[in-house]
Amino acid sequence: MAFSLGQSRISAVSPRAPLRLPRHCRSDARPGPAVADMKRMLRARGLHSVCEEARCPNLADCFGRGTVTFMLLGDVCTRACRFCHVATGLGRPVDPDEPRQVAAAARELGLRHVVLTSVNRDDLPDQGSGQFARTIAVVREAAPAATVEVLTPDFRGDAPCIDRVIDAGPDVYNHNLETVPRLYPSVRIGARYPRSLVLLARVKERRPELLTKSGLMLGLGETREELLDVLADLRASGVDCLTLGQYLRPTLRHLPVERYLEPTEFAELGAAAAALGFRHVESGPLVRSSFRADTLVDLLAPREGAR
Repeated sequence: MAFSLGQSRISAVSPRAPLRLPRHCRSDARPGPAVADMKRMLRARGLHSVCEEARCPNLADCFGRGTVTFMLLGDVCTRACRFCHVATGLGRPVDPDEPRQVAAAARELGLRHVVLTSVNRDDLPDQGSGQFARTIAVVREAAPAATVEVLTPDFRGDAPCIDRVIDAGPDVYNHNLETVPRLYPSVRIGARYPRSLVLLARVKERRPELLTKSGLMLGLGETREELLDVLADLRASGVDCLTLGQYLRPTLRHLPVERYLEPTEFAELGAAAAALGFRHVESGPLVRSSFRADTLVDLLAPREGAR
């Protein structure tokens, strides 16, 4: 059954043939010299980007504009979410030079908004939170005019780990719910919906002025009612900014797409979210949590040292 704002359910996951990718789910950007330059710079500095590891459809657009989302703590995740293309396995040794290299890359690129994410590192005592804090601190020194956004794992709900990142002073704290609670067992293996909501609420409670953000992938089998319930939960947790995008299957080994939403549906959902009180909403087929994240800069107070 088709999904729309007036209907309630998409068909359950089934072993049918993959759906044809519609035109509106394809990026018009094509790789150019700037893309190759960005990849060379990242390799030379021993850095990873979620743009590459997650096979983001906006890579050519972002790299072509000289923007990137840095992925900390290696390119191997200790979890195996069925929507994600990032490699799964035992975590690699933490690189003590990674924060400095990220800061140097941000300065070289002239980034006004630096976005940091990471793989899950359930194998580490601090679950990688210390590397976030160290990187934020070094980026602040190298690029004092830039704002910093973090997109963190759930840290298994460990309050000291969450607080460590909050206290490092990012300007935007993002943690994605990804999907509705009913689909967590099949989509977000190892994650817990209530745990993620508690994390987002804790960020806002500890630093009310900090912009909080979350995002969802659509087309996995969610219903309209489930989606609107999640949006209400996010607002109740104090979340300011929201991204809604189409789930795109990275490979045939990953979860199938249950339905491709039309651009008009994304527009309607974005309007419904804005009506709930989100300060900033991005909703569209190719929207990702970090895609053109620098648009949030206008919501932030100018940083000391900003031009």
